[in-house]
Amino acid sequence: MFRTGFLVRASHTVLTWVITLILFVHNTDLRQCEERGELLLPVLFFLLVVLSVLLYFAVSLMDPGFVLSDTVKDSDLETESMMPQASTAPRLRRCGFCLLQQPMRAKHCQMCKRCVRRFDHHCPWIENCVGERNHRWFVVYLAVQLLALLWALQVALSGISPSTTWESWLRGNGFLLAALCVAGVMAAVVAVLLGCHVYLVSINRTTWEFMSRHRIAYLRERADEDNPFDRGVLCNLWDFFCACGAVAWEQVYHRNTHDPV
Repeated sequence: MFRTGFLVRASHTVLTWVITLILFVHNTDLRQCEERGELLLPVLFFLLVVLSVLLYFAVSLMDPGFVLSDTVKDSDLETESMMPQASTAPRLRRCGFCLLQQPMRAKHCQMCKRCVRRFDHHCPWIENCVGERNHRWFVVYLAVQLLALLWALQVALSGISPSTTWESWLRGNGFLLAALCVAGVMAAVVAVLLGCHVYLVSINRTTWEFMSRHRIAYLRERADEDNPFDRGVLCNLWDFFCACGAVAWEQVYHRNTHDPV
């Protein structure tokens, strides 16, 4: 928690709880439910916020899939070997920074100063890379965060009270309006991020591969729409959310590009 990125994590946590406090203190639907003794909705909203914070720290602090050595234990892989057995697959390259042999789909992160398996991107919001080990939890976090933000928007709107003048209206609703603006901007950003990641997951492509295809050796020689890792939407989603362990992408690449002729 106190490593690099502490200020970002602390700011995110403080902002989350400040907005939550504003929604509970003002005369919103949540406050009215409390006063009537109807605690179900306030408790559910509070638990949703707690869940979003816990997921945030889990994704932020967990290992995204750092490449630790040139060899990987067989038990850590879904296939038998890390190394492709055929000469048709692109030769693995050695990282120029950490000098480790990079598995296919791995990339060196300049911010983390480590190579990350199935590198997607480095997220400044969580001050961590998004890779093979934490990508699914990042998507789950985005979904929970979006649900909490949309609910917060509805609650904030319910607490806006009318007034006779603009000055008194702004003075009476200033904190709620600030919470509404922050939650609205964050909800829009999270919705875009979630939509992009769900789309990329459904075609089994990372953000890095999508944005820098022309720079990646195992993709730049292929047709623009040719993705050797795509198994279809349903299989891609199942593998992403349900499969455990790392994948030897070299073998997947070779199997899907093998020419029987």
